[in-house]
Amino acid sequence: MGFLRPKTPALPPPPPPPEPPSSELSAEEKERIKKEQDKIRRMRKGRRSTILTGPLGVQETEEDALETLLGK
Repeated sequence: MGFLRPKTPALPPPPPPPEPPSSELSAEEKERIKKEQDKIRRMRKGRRSTILTGPLGVQETEEDALETLLGK
């Protein structure tokens, strides 16, 4: 029944693509990015310093642990 359907009109041409963003960053943008990266480094450093064991487990000997427990 294709002969009963009306023909579709031609599509209009697509709009021109937008201009790509500039690869140059302003001084304000560079400063903002630097502050964010510094904040991330500080947070990462703080969390890492609370881990008391290494990848192989506790790294001290039993004698060292006893001396610290007894106050030496």
